[in-house]
Amino acid sequence: MPEIYQWNNGAAFGKGIPSDRTPEVTHKLAPDSVERSSIAGLVRKASFSQNTGTEIPQNDNSVLESDSPEAIKSASDQVAGLIDTEVGMTEPAINFDPVANSAQLPHAAFYSDPYLLSLIVETIEGNQHLKILSEEIRIASNETYARSGEYRPFVTLGAGAGFEKPGRHTREGAVEHQLEVAPGRGFPDPLGDFGVGANVSWELDIWHQLRNSQRAAALRYLATAQGRNYILTRVVADVAEDYYRLLALDKQIEILDATVDIQQQSLRIAQAKKDAGRGTELAVQRFRAEVQKNLSERSLIQQEIVETENRINFLAGRYPQQVGRSQTDFIDLNLTTLEAGVPSELLLHRPDIREAERRVAAAGLDVRVARARFYPSLSLTAGLGWNAFSTGYLFRTPESLVYGLAGELVGPLINKRAIQADYCSANSAQLQAIYDYQQTVLEAHIEVVNEITKVENIRQSLELKKSQLTALEASVDAANKLFQNARAEYVEVLLAQRELMEARMEIVETKQEQLSAIVNAYQALGGGAF
Repeated sequence: MPEIYQWNNGAAFGKGIPSDRTPEVTHKLAPDSVERSSIAGLVRKASFSQNTGTEIPQNDNSVLESDSPEAIKSASDQVAGLIDTEVGMTEPAINFDPVANSAQLPHAAFYSDPYLLSLIVETIEGNQHLKILSEEIRIASNETYARSGEYRPFVTLGAGAGFEKPGRHTREGAVEHQLEVAPGRGFPDPLGDFGVGANVSWELDIWHQLRNSQRAAALRYLATAQGRNYILTRVVADVAEDYYRLLALDKQIEILDATVDIQQQSLRIAQAKKDAGRGTELAVQRFRAEVQKNLSERSLIQQEIVETENRINFLAGRYPQQVGRSQTDFIDLNLTTLEAGVPSELLLHRPDIREAERRVAAAGLDVRVARARFYPSLSLTAGLGWNAFSTGYLFRTPESLVYGLAGELVGPLINKRAIQADYCSANSAQLQAIYDYQQTVLEAHIEVVNEITKVENIRQSLELKKSQLTALEASVDAANKLFQNARAEYVEVLLAQRELMEARMEIVETKQEQLSAIVNAYQALGGGAF
């Protein structure tokens, strides 16, 4: 018998959250009773395990050893489940229905408005913040590429030439004066020095210090890419919110225009009644003041439209211009049905969680790097070349051949304070990354609960406001008829018209809040990154 899972403790709602219904959903909870004696266990107590889809071997980071940025980028799928490098990969959780979560829908499928989709595409291409983050990804990729060469041999090739003339009354000069290069031939004066050769130096990565450093850089590169994906989802949500805000403002302009028309008609009636001696100047001035007030409000809304359009223009990386939008009935506008899925799917779809996860893994590797500094390091150096005092003798072998080989074993002995401090700092940084991961998971869970419950509560409020609007429309119609027949005072007509306009404006604002809640819920689930 499956257990009922509730995202919000005590307030159940289904995984499908349309704007007009709230179905129930049942599923089995992901296992969380597995005890782990490691830091990764602490992380898993704050969230469910991630479903990687494939089984990945324990601590298999070999994919990160590739020295090309393309290979590093392809490592994303294999390191997606890495939580703590001291333990290994995250265990696979339950399998999910591939269509059970709205985060799996691309924005082209979630949003149906062609004008909005065009704005989203233009924003993804032109947004300056996304371009900056793309360059940060390239920097991180280059850093990983540079680290991949540190544990490989360094080979240098060089050539040199020089002259030297020692004094005759020095040790070198006296020795050269007594020696001969060949019978009857002394050393040239000045003495030349020509050489060409290759040198090799290699620090043997015995304790995997250099490899772990490269793997940590690769994980940070992947984290940077996920960070950009999260900003991308937020930018897409911001564009959609501002777009629907524009539609709401257009609807408010339409409501104000209709209200002004009604009030101008009432003004003409009040003027006619005054001219006929059946009314007063007071009624005329009150209706005229109400018309001017609404015309003033219309100008303010026009300014808000300009500012909202320019927010979209800024996100799209373009200069101020008008934003095209659909001519549709805003009140009846509906988006794609939301599918909330289950909480553990946040680990799969939220880019900020995946970013924090990779930073935890990188911090664990940093601890290994710091620990390796306590152990001795082994370096090898070698050289091979030719050296002679004249170019004519330079490549005579074996007479001018020179070579050498040396090894160096060095380890800390006294005063390890700097190394100990670095190791303690690495451990603290790892704990910081774990706490940040837990905080990110908690924040993501709360965001989803808030936004999805907001969608449902606003839907209920909208239905009630529509009923209120129907009653107010009937009251305005009745008040106008009574006023025309001198059976109602002008104050009653004014109040009825004002209440009707306010109710219509509130419905538009409520609808806009509902659409914003759906957009933010889609983003909170992890949607909009592709």
